[in-house]
Amino acid sequence: MNKKTVYLESPSFDPAFNLALEQYVFDSLPRDCGYFMLWQNDRAVIIGKHQNAAEEINASYLKEHAIPVVRRLSGGGAVYHDLGNLNFTFIADAGETGTLDLKSFCLPVVEALNALGVPAEVSGRNDMTLHGKKFSGGAQYIRDGRLLHHGTLLFDSDLDAVASALQVSGDKIESKGLKSVRSRVTNLKPFLPDGMDLAGFRAHLKRYIAKNTELTSYALTPEDLKAIRLLRETRYASWEWNFGMSPPYSIQNARYIEGCGTVRLSMEVERGVITAFSSSGDYFGDGDTDELRSVLVGTPLNEDSLLSALRAFPLERCYKGLTAEAFIKLLLE
Repeated sequence: MNKKTVYLESPSFDPAFNLALEQYVFDSLPRDCGYFMLWQNDRAVIIGKHQNAAEEINASYLKEHAIPVVRRLSGGGAVYHDLGNLNFTFIADAGETGTLDLKSFCLPVVEALNALGVPAEVSGRNDMTLHGKKFSGGAQYIRDGRLLHHGTLLFDSDLDAVASALQVSGDKIESKGLKSVRSRVTNLKPFLPDGMDLAGFRAHLKRYIAKNTELTSYALTPEDLKAIRLLRETRYASWEWNFGMSPPYSIQNARYIEGCGTVRLSMEVERGVITAFSSSGDYFGDGDTDELRSVLVGTPLNEDSLLSALRAFPLERCYKGLTAEAFIKLLLE
């Protein structure tokens, strides 16, 4: 960690804004010091840079609960965020080796917890655990001699939502994307001193970090905020970044649909766009699915694009008893 460290507060709970803020601080603020941030997101699933979004999420659960998916700059696995989760970020010089160093940025957090009587420890490459259960996962991004380390701290998150949001369907998905490793998780709150809420824990962590560095504060300027919002719109809030950046993958799924029959679909997807499609099953239909294939190939695999592509197509001819909405749900789940 740099001898001089600047502390920043995010003015937002928006996950796309906060990931844009991280990148802006990394790219654009002076490099003569380090940076430390504590921030929170509304409900979201944050996936690693090299992951396939389709492999990591429960699409129907996320749609039902209006939970967005946002891709971050760093690698690693998918995580669920909500306002019971506290996120931390360190930005510092990478050092002479210029390599990823996950453990050293976990240690200050573990030590801050130990000071409260919580027997937390660093586990594996990038996790922090308590009684064998994971409460934090970290990831890093490095470029041009600078390093960004960020991690989650489950304080009082909805653990049922954590499991549901990241519980993918039983469909067969084959991809070169980095897959998440699921672990048993726990919240920190039950192990902290009585009466310590998230605000109190946040203040304790900030004070502890300040013991080991010269910590000053920085208020984002209107110019900073304008640049961050632009980056949010052009990258972190865009379908092209969050889904289109997924590695190529193939998917095969099958559903029995009342009034239609069993429909089996096979697709190839690259940069979020359908590149191959075929179907089989015991459904009725006198239409040629080659025509349907020609409509779907080249279409981004998202609801709006599929609705637009299928608006004028007589889907009933291919699948008797299957609506366009049900067909799109089958494609997306």
